[in-house]
Amino acid sequence: MRITQKLLGAGALAMLAGCSTLSSLNPFSSKTKVNEPAALVELNATMAVRTAWKLDIGKADSYTFAPALVGNTLVVAGADGAIARVEAATGNVLWRIKADTGLTAGVGSDGNLIVVGGAKGAVLVYDMDGKLLWKGQASSEILSSPVAGQGVVVVRSVDNRVVGFDAKTGEKKWTVQRVSPPLALRLAPGMTVVDKDVIIAQPGGKLLALNLATGAPRWEVAVGESRGATELERVTDIGGSPVLFDKDICAASYQGRVGCFDVATGTQRWTKQFSSDVGVSVDQRFVFAVDDKGAVAAFSRDAGASAWKNEKLGYRHPSTPVSYGRAVAVGDYQGIVHFLSREDGAFLARAATDGSAINAAPIVAGTNLIFQTQSGTVTAIAVE
Repeated sequence: MRITQKLLGAGALAMLAGCSTLSSLNPFSSKTKVNEPAALVELNATMAVRTAWKLDIGKADSYTFAPALVGNTLVVAGADGAIARVEAATGNVLWRIKADTGLTAGVGSDGNLIVVGGAKGAVLVYDMDGKLLWKGQASSEILSSPVAGQGVVVVRSVDNRVVGFDAKTGEKKWTVQRVSPPLALRLAPGMTVVDKDVIIAQPGGKLLALNLATGAPRWEVAVGESRGATELERVTDIGGSPVLFDKDICAASYQGRVGCFDVATGTQRWTKQFSSDVGVSVDQRFVFAVDDKGAVAAFSRDAGASAWKNEKLGYRHPSTPVSYGRAVAVGDYQGIVHFLSREDGAFLARAATDGSAINAAPIVAGTNLIFQTQSGTVTAIAVE
């Protein structure tokens, strides 16, 4: 979900619509200003892209589902309970099942098992052939994709409780409860397994590292810091998942900062003032991020110097970027994928999916980039 759709506060959902500023989030205000999405300019493509395959997995409804890459295959899911494993190169369906409940989050996998979040906080764990291994229960709704590693399944629920389950038995191994801020964006803050730890994006703009075996905190660092006179102005949450590259863990926060930190200690390498409700992409040279007005920006990975900024996708709600070869790609609210130059941000190519929003983070699968839309189309776009 995007900031233009929902906020979560005090255990209830506050439906507050608007656009770029928190003062415009209240739909009952006569001062609400709607920012029109930028019109697409005619493009002379300088890079060849094509749709390799498409698959319908079912609508996401009000949730966000992202595919999981497992070897040469993808595992995808939809809100109606559909889960499928497909060949990443061809889209050939290896198997498809239907969970006995609706789904709210996923997909997570460590290569040995598949984890999704179900209705009313259910945790469903399958083997790689689609056989249900066990079911668990979280304390509240699950919006963030569960993760698995080191024999532990980690689930974060919207009450900011993180639980580690034994991957074989489903037994709860540990629970970590963090205080939730009075008001938070209804996002799906992600988690990233790094060796023996899990790095968790938190409401309030923090990154938290926990030991997978015990749940013991390793470090905690603020990506964004609350500022302003009102609760709305102090909202600073991390969107998307923290991204690991080499020894850096990088993230961006709404009304906060974008930056990279030492993955072992949480020590800040660099940060820049920035506001984003989606995740970042990282490669050898750059950190790519999208701000809350729709501008796509690149920062040098080593020091955070601004490399370029493309503002021509204003208010088109670009997705988390994905870097591949000489391009960085983002999907928008109409399901259009835009390919920008990695070096200077100029448009290179454009491709369509199904016309619905791309909220999930894209992933790289071989020579294909994988995008999943809110209407449930999983599209592989080949970059040639």
